[in-house]
Amino acid sequence: MSDLATADRNSELEKYRTELTGYCYRMLGSSFEAEDAVQDTMVRAWRSIDSFEGRSSLRSWLYRIATNVCLDSLNAGNRRARPMDLTAATPVAQAQLNARPEITWLEPVPDGRVLPSVADPADTAVSRETVRLAFVAALQHLPPKQRAVLILREVLAWKASEVAELLDTTVASVNSALQRARATIAENEPTLSDTADPLDEEQKELLERYVAAFEGYDMKALTALLHEDATMSMPPYDLWLRGHDDIVGWMLGVGEVCSGSKLVPTVANGSPAFAQYHPDPEGGYSPWALIVLELRDGKVGGMDFFLDTKRWFPLFDLPERLEA
Repeated sequence: MSDLATADRNSELEKYRTELTGYCYRMLGSSFEAEDAVQDTMVRAWRSIDSFEGRSSLRSWLYRIATNVCLDSLNAGNRRARPMDLTAATPVAQAQLNARPEITWLEPVPDGRVLPSVADPADTAVSRETVRLAFVAALQHLPPKQRAVLILREVLAWKASEVAELLDTTVASVNSALQRARATIAENEPTLSDTADPLDEEQKELLERYVAAFEGYDMKALTALLHEDATMSMPPYDLWLRGHDDIVGWMLGVGEVCSGSKLVPTVANGSPAFAQYHPDPEGGYSPWALIVLELRDGKVGGMDFFLDTKRWFPLFDLPERLEA
């Protein structure tokens, strides 16, 4: 490795960037922190690549560095959550918008940043399922090393011996950590979502109806697409709602400002998503929210509205505004 040309070294390291970002995202729950962690990993790898002795693969070596970067970050006390992880659902009559700091919230991520291209459809399905908001939120309940063990063993399919070597521990310790991690995940089990890669005809029709109902602000049509126990959240606010009555009550009350919006399709966290643009008094439409949907049993089970559009729209390469 020591006599590789600079370009070759960069190329060798860069081909692992997307999968490392997916790993760090699952660990940290933040798209921006994940990218920073991977950049830190690449810098550390570049600086010490001459001392890389090849006793493990380059990929394993990079994962060791990335794991240490993430563990250092998590030991500082960072833990991301969704609104439903912090409070009970609020009846719409008692709803108040209380903002919490940015570092509180689990963040959305574009699929292209964290899901490497793979040939096997089964591997693709696992990758998408394990970056879903609900799954990454469940991971946040685990202590840092258990989180790393679960991701490496169950998501990335590493052998126990490989994980033990990466973490400088024993196979027995890895197996014990995995058992405890599985038990914790079972207690905080994320809801299963429908596979949506690619979307089937029924899902395409569901999303088309969702766009028509939302843009037309037709609450009867919208509720027909929602599960009875569907949820709605709006980070950075800790408020979240459950069920038709409270969601519609919100959207016809404080949420009435969403009337007349336009939706532009995108994808986030292995799920269908939309960029919502709000009518601008000066003409056209300005960014309002990134909406990430959870599809379950042929209906919409969850709607997460991420409102910090100055943060999210550039990350997702979304237009700054729409013309009339």
